Amino acid sequence: MFFKGLNPNSKADSDRRNKGKTIKAIFEQAKKSSDFHQFNPFEEDNNIVISFYKSMVDTEIINKHFLPEVQEHIATITAINDLKTKIPFDEVEVTGDPNEVEKNLIKGYVIVHFMAAEPLEVLMINIKNDNLGYRSNNETENEFSVIGPKVGFVENISVNIHLLRKQIAVSELVFEEIKIGSMSKTEVVIAYLDGISNPQYINTVRQRLKNIDFDIVFDSSQLEQIISDNSNTPFPVFLSTERVDRVVYAMASGQIAILSNGSPYILTGPSTLLDFFNSPEDYYLSWILGSFFRIIRILGVLFSMFSTAIYVAVLTYHYEVIPEELLGPLISSRANVPFPPVLEAFFLEITIELLREAGARLPSKIGQTLGIVGGIVIGQASVEAALTSNILLIIVSLSALASFTTPIFKMSNAIRLLRFPFILFASILGGFGIAVGFVFLLSHLLKLKSLGNPYMVPLYPFRIKDYQDSFIRTSYQYTTNRSRFLRPLSLKRYAPGKGKDDGNDEWT
Repeated sequence: MFFKGLNPNSKADSDRRNKGKTIKAIFEQAKKSSDFHQFNPFEEDNNIVISFYKSMVDTEIINKHFLPEVQEHIATITAINDLKTKIPFDEVEVTGDPNEVEKNLIKGYVIVHFMAAEPLEVLMINIKNDNLGYRSNNETENEFSVIGPKVGFVENISVNIHLLRKQIAVSELVFEEIKIGSMSKTEVVIAYLDGISNPQYINTVRQRLKNIDFDIVFDSSQLEQIISDNSNTPFPVFLSTERVDRVVYAMASGQIAILSNGSPYILTGPSTLLDFFNSPEDYYLSWILGSFFRIIRILGVLFSMFSTAIYVAVLTYHYEVIPEELLGPLISSRANVPFPPVLEAFFLEITIELLREAGARLPSKIGQTLGIVGGIVIGQASVEAALTSNILLIIVSLSALASFTTPIFKMSNAIRLLRFPFILFASILGGFGIAVGFVFLLSHLLKLKSLGNPYMVPLYPFRIKDYQDSFIRTSYQYTTNRSRFLRPLSLKRYAPGKGKDDGNDEWT
């Protein structure tokens, strides 16, 4: 596992690389890159040298604010500390440590030094361009909702922190920064509400992140797999979302958020199985409509996992359970199909997955056309060629649609994967095989944990007081308390009934 401890070899390699390194050697190495720029901006007899990576700094700030100030006071600047007092920047540091110079040069700092100075000391100025290369549009793309805010996170962690600060305007909102990646030095931030989130969860996340020894972190999904309690599961144990309102609600409930620079998805935990079937839209509709749609999603998941397997089990072992009214159409539908039900089901399920993958990898307009036209043409051609039956085509299509009702994409992928082992169990043992598969699935879910918290809570361990926001979303007057299984330091969220008509309203 990646988080069991730091790799001593990698630390030794780092120390060996840095041993004996000088600032001049760092500049010589940097000159091998075409985006590195080093020059003397003033007259020949002045030995001020400016070094930076053009791809990492805002050169407009250098030309408009740094160089004019230096040129104005050039006659009085004789040492590096003189220069520090003349320039209008806050993040300025004088150092002679080669390791600090190398680290900050790569991050986007401008390095200034006197050519003839001995020992060589440099001035590091933070003029890095954090917004360069990031998208400015932050609308949600994969978690769209008709009602409610549509603001999503972007790949810039500073923007994401701003979005959370803007929504949670309290001083108790805490951000802790950790650098991860021996090569990428990715900025990862732990966010939580002090006085609400349980310190045990905060310490667990902090420890697991600090113990990671990895080379390059591209996305928060990698962190999810590395710090997960169990990486040998198709189920996500951290909720990954691009919606600001979902993260804000999770943090207000006592959960921890993990932000990674370069990733528009935020991890929240500890999460439970039922969290992945909740949509932010449930809270923007009336509790009756929100509860109805939530139940529809859960029933859709059950239908998606078991419908095709039940079809295979019934046609292979349990003809007696088919009503007489359906027996005739079913026989006529399968009269010319040469394959057993299990091969027929696998053929259609794999076809649906191929269409989904192809549609996801193509440009949006082409992908939509391929999904619609390809589904109709292939489905109709498969039935006419007697490769499958009409009834199974309808069942597989409906189960595919039902799997897409899950708000979280990673959970939707897990549900689609589970259909295949259930079909295999049904083909071997019939209905008993489906029951055996369900027992294996249930035992696996019961063993899963998220940051040490049971994955199936409040179902198991049974917590009846946390059912107000589980299978259904009850009225706001009954959801005043945070979930007890999260063990928040502050249980009460708000006082109910303050905005209701109590019969004492005055009319003027």
